Amino acid sequence: MTEKELCQKAIEMLDRAYIPYSHFPVGAALECADGTVFTGCNIENASYTPTICAERTAIFKAVSEGYRDFKRIVIAGRSEDYCVPCGVCRQVMQEFAPDLEVICLNGKGEAKHFTLRELLPYGFDSSWL
Repeated sequence: MTEKELCQKAIEMLDRAYIPYSHFPVGAALECADGTVFTGCNIENASYTPTICAERTAIFKAVSEGYRDFKRIVIAGRSEDYCVPCGVCRQVMQEFAPDLEVICLNGKGEAKHFTLRELLPYGFDSSWL
């Protein structure tokens, strides 16, 4: 899959976001090493704590289907700035794909590329236990 196609899948998820409180939609598209793609959107809850980010939705869908070898993820938002993953999502990415490529989009569809190690230096993993 091309990067443009993967970005488009993340953007398409913006309309599926359930965001009655923040009104801040986020879409994600996760590409596995074999080319399989899992998408996600953020899903809010009135109690806030059960809210889940788009990135974790996509990752958990993939893991629940037996996939654990991830290549890259696109995170799309509608804001002027790039939509970067929160700390919790960075930690979940670290658990499964410390070498993950992270592509963050802004509302214009412009991309900024990161490695997860750039976004989460000294990420916590089993070596710290």
